[in-house]
Amino acid sequence: MAGLLVGLGAALALSRGATGTALVMWLMNRFLDGLDGSMARETGQSTDFGGYLDIICDFVVYAAIPLALALARPDLALTVGVLLGTFYVNAASWMYLAAVLERRGRGAASTGEVTQVTMPAGLVGGTETVVLFAVAIAVPGATAVTLGVMSALVAVTTIQRLAWAGREL
Repeated sequence: MAGLLVGLGAALALSRGATGTALVMWLMNRFLDGLDGSMARETGQSTDFGGYLDIICDFVVYAAIPLALALARPDLALTVGVLLGTFYVNAASWMYLAAVLERRGRGAASTGEVTQVTMPAGLVGGTETVVLFAVAIAVPGATAVTLGVMSALVAVTTIQRLAWAGREL
């Protein structure tokens, strides 16, 4: 929950044009997000609800950051809309796929993955999102291009997962 609050703080700072504060808070959010699951597993406190809550909090922050960019810079509204659209379709692609894999006994529960759900690899994962959002926040002159590139990379990732599902299912 601390990560969620820091992530929302980053979005608030960003919407008000405080890019330095927003960048620090964004990076802190990502650090806390990586830390919580590791700590839960290390201490034996990992739960299904915790994994569920973690992904919900991630999605809230992943929506809040681009929306804050659009609030600060209305000229980015279309670019942000496209990005959020690619996020939406990508999320649907891997979430449903994770459910199918679990049902077939091929998901995280049977493979020994340390995460709560199986997410077939794609071009864009967590690290790329951290870096691209950091660039979008820190370099206002490159924000539109950065978000456009991110949208394209997320779309390619969705296509990769669709191809993977077509082969594997």
